[in-house]
Amino acid sequence: MTAEEIQARVLHRDGLILVIDKPAGLAVHAGPSGAPNLEECFDDLRYGLPRPPSLAHRLDADTAGVLVLGRHPKALAKLGRLFSGRDTEKTYWAVVEGEPPADEGVFDMPLLKVNTRSGWSVKVSPDGQPSVTRYKVLGRAPGMTWLELNPETGRTHQIRVHCAAAGCPVIADRLYGRAEPNNQLHLQSHGIVLPLSKSKPSIVVTAPPPAHMLAALKACGFSPEPSPTP
Repeated sequence: MTAEEIQARVLHRDGLILVIDKPAGLAVHAGPSGAPNLEECFDDLRYGLPRPPSLAHRLDADTAGVLVLGRHPKALAKLGRLFSGRDTEKTYWAVVEGEPPADEGVFDMPLLKVNTRSGWSVKVSPDGQPSVTRYKVLGRAPGMTWLELNPETGRTHQIRVHCAAAGCPVIADRLYGRAEPNNQLHLQSHGIVLPLSKSKPSIVVTAPPPAHMLAALKACGFSPEPSPTP
């Protein structure tokens, strides 16, 4: 992305952090394939500071939405404590195939990361780590459901595996559901609440739904807020 494109994706900026709207299909950091990644753009997000910001957490390459960056080491240390202590509140939106077992509930299934010759994946297993995701149905359309999900733990691929194991895989999930040519994973990191200061209100940031999810969301009843009139 150009400097203008990545800067246009900044949702929040202060002296400690940046929150950006990550595009789907772009890895957050460099991998063995050498494909483009988000960290390559971070130098354009210094905004006068001597060093670029750094990732405070991760999102899957296929997942769009809210991503938090620390602007300097002190901020990163503070964010690390927040994320490790589960003091942040993360909200995801997903459009899934079929529907979950109830209008709202909890997916409480331990998850285990498994290495194979062809790579790695995550599965539900009694030998795995405790993994909990709260969910709520926000809307429905024939054959699909719009969910709001709040992960209480932060396991790799947690939401994707929990949804698939519950019989409602995320649309276009090539790993745990059905790959769909010319379609992207219908999962978005929609919002986050960050209690960065004891003396100030928490920072609350949400991202607009990504373009590739809009048709499915609208079919399920989502109505974009009208733009304010000048």
